[in-house]
Amino acid sequence: MKLTNKSEYALLALTELARNYGKGLVSGDDLAERQGVPKRFLQQILFGLKRAGYVRSVKGQDGGYELSKDPSAVTVAEIVRFFEGPLAPTTSVSKNFYEPSPIEREKGLMGLFARIRNEVASILEATTLAEVSGVRRSSGSRSKRR
Repeated sequence: MKLTNKSEYALLALTELARNYGKGLVSGDDLAERQGVPKRFLQQILFGLKRAGYVRSVKGQDGGYELSKDPSAVTVAEIVRFFEGPLAPTTSVSKNFYEPSPIEREKGLMGLFARIRNEVASILEATTLAEVSGVRRSSGSRSKRR
């Protein structure tokens, strides 16, 4: 697994939205500035996250973005998979994106890469946006804007 700029910027934006969860909307410009993400690229990323149900947006001068799910309910693994596909170092050991590959000829290598996949997946699946953003617990309140 190697993260592209797209998934890195998505994770940066989502951690910022997690910190603001339940406090209202964050404008796209503020989000881009706070995390140092190019605005146009961030718009594309947020559009994808919106279509996938991770964020919601409100248009207009007072508009912006917010998480549509509690940050403690979103794992880093699901975001990485959304943008990158498999967490496995080779598709032949991927649980969700299996495709045959030449490495399958060697059981020892398959075992090694399966162990790597398991460790990476275990860590990313156990880590939520709340944890990486420093949010200790859900705020319990939601923005009234829809």
